[in-house]
Amino acid sequence: MAYFENLMLLDKFFSYYFKQDLMKITIIAGARPNFMKIAPLVHAIKKAQIKGNNISFRLVHTGQHFDEKMSHTFFEELNIPLPDINLDCGGGTQAEQTAAILIAFEKELLKNPTDLVLVVGDVTSTMACSIVAKKLNTKVAC
Repeated sequence: MAYFENLMLLDKFFSYYFKQDLMKITIIAGARPNFMKIAPLVHAIKKAQIKGNNISFRLVHTGQHFDEKMSHTFFEELNIPLPDINLDCGGGTQAEQTAAILIAFEKELLKNPTDLVLVVGDVTSTMACSIVAKKLNTKVAC
């Protein structure tokens, strides 16, 4: 029940705050559980766009857990768009992967500034992208 209440609150939030200026949101996903969690957020943003709210979003896949076949299946079944970019940061030790995500996401965020970085879950991608966003003075929501 709380899940649906949160989606209703998100819809009210979008309707109230994003009527005027374009709000750019970057959504981060790196592991399979992240895609399950971002799907309702993507749907809420699309619904807000249809209602006339001035919101755009980019979907960034860090590549933390990447399997071409499985990823496409997730996007189709969850009815979410393919990522705007895949940072291809899979493999290596956790330290190597964290470093790769930090470097790649910093380049991405500098190239495509945003108003808000939205992270979900507790995976390496969540931590690394949150650090980058905060260091670049970009708001983070989780």
